[in-house]
Order: sequence, then structure tokens, then C-alpha cells
Amino acid sequence: MATARPSSVFISPASLKMGALVVFIALYTAYSSGPFVWVAMMSLRTTTEIAADPYALPWPLHWEKFASAWTDSNYDAYFVNSVTVVLAAVAILTVIGGMAAHCFARYRFRFRGVLYFVIFSTIIFPPQVTVIGLFQILVEYGLYNSRVGLVLVYVSIQLPITIYILEAFFARIPNDLFDAARIDGYSEWSIFWRIALPVALPAISTTIILNTILLWNEFLYAVVLITEDDKRTLPLGVLRFMGDQLEDVGMIATGLMIAIVPVVLIYVFFSERLIQGMTAGAVK
Repeated sequence: MATARPSSVFISPASLKMGALVVFIALYTAYSSGPFVWVAMMSLRTTTEIAADPYALPWPLHWEKFASAWTDSNYDAYFVNSVTVVLAAVAILTVIGGMAAHCFARYRFRFRGVLYFVIFSTIIFPPQVTVIGLFQILVEYGLYNSRVGLVLVYVSIQLPITIYILEAFFARIPNDLFDAARIDGYSEWSIFWRIALPVALPAISTTIILNTILLWNEFLYAVVLITEDDKRTLPLGVLRFMGDQLEDVGMIATGLMIAIVPVVLIYVFFSERLIQGMTAGAVK
């Protein structure tokens, strides 16, 4: 009489690796999102409720705190200033960065290497070194304490990395497209706007998203170059709000969420486009 062999479960090395990867991603996600979730919960609770139990679920939900922070702490002005400054800086960066990247990728001219080195040499300097020089320049030209001056500073600090990302993509566009356009009578100006720019939209989308997120959270240049309250950006407004609400932890969390939510929404809705843009150059 044959005896039944004990059944055994075989787990392949590939399955073990996949399981370990899933566990690592889950732990890292919990570690990264934990502070955001905690602040989001506190933003809907009062300071008294937080003091009683810091980690309890927010119930009841105090949505009125957001309206109070928005209207009573000048958050509306800070928010409009941030939107205005960031959108203006990103628009200028996209146009000038795209033109410069196309020029570096497609044309050979005198002192090209020197100019390229000068532009990218600014990346090696820490912001603390450049902020003093920028402060003196803005004071000299009457741009200190102005949104226009802050926009120009943002353009100057983000332009090198914008050119770097776009230049790598423009360099991979086939020359046949440009040769065909010249045969059809396109000028160099028309080639950029009607050929190069549409083809490079994935990389341009990447730079727009990255610059928007970085400049929305920028603090150092804004705190040095803007001192008037009605011209402050949202990060400066959060700092002032924390000073005014020093003992009101719940309202501080509400103010932080107002500043955080736009960045989170940008990443949630455009993260796929960001990844596509970062990998598009290599694929082409």
C-alpha cells in the first residue's frame, strides 16, 4: 500500500524577492506618509482635543478651522502671492530654459563650452553664499521687497537645472525632423516653436512640475528678500502664523495643511507625467 507523501509548499526565490520588496515599499510608505497623515488629523482637531489624546481620530471634524486660518491670518494674501510668483517664475523658466536647451543641443557656436560651464557652475554654490550678492543687487536696482525681484531670483536659481534636464532631451530629437522642416521653409524660430517644443513636451512637463514644487516650498530667498507682510509668500506666512499661534497646536497644523495640500495635489495628479518625462529622454 503506497503511503501519501507530505505536501510541501515551494516558494521560489523570485517570489521571496517580490515579497520582501512589497514589505519594504509598504514600510517606507508608512514611514513617509505618517507625519503628513498625523498633521492632517491634527488640522481637524482643536488643541484641547490634541492635548487629551494626540493620536486620536479627528471627530468631530472642525472644518471651520481652515476658514478661520484663511481669513484671520492673511493666508489669502500669502496664497495669492505664492501662486503669482511661482507661476510667473515657472513660465519664464519654461520659455527661456527651453530656448537655451535647444540652442545648446542643436547649435555649435563660439564660446559654447565656456557659456555652458558658467551657467552650471552656479549649481556648486550653496544658497547661503549667493543670497548676500542677490540681496545687494536687488537693493541697487530697486527690486528689493518686490514680487518681481523674487521672480527674477527664482528664475536665476532654477535655470541651470531646467536647461540641464531639457538639453538632454532636445539632444535626442532626430535631426531629420529639423532638416525636413528647413526644406519646407521653416525658420529657426519656427522650428523651435512648431517642431522642437511640441516634441519635447514630456520633458517640459517634468521641469514645470519640479520647478513648481521646489519654488512653492522655497523659503531662504523669500525670507531674506521679502519683509513686507502683504508681499510674503506662503512659506513665510506659515512661519508668521506659527509665531502668532505659538500655543495653539491645532491651528498651526491647520496652517501647515493649507501650505502642504497644493503640493500634494500636484504630485497626485501629475506624478505619472513626471515619471514619463524623466524617462522619455532615455527611451527616445
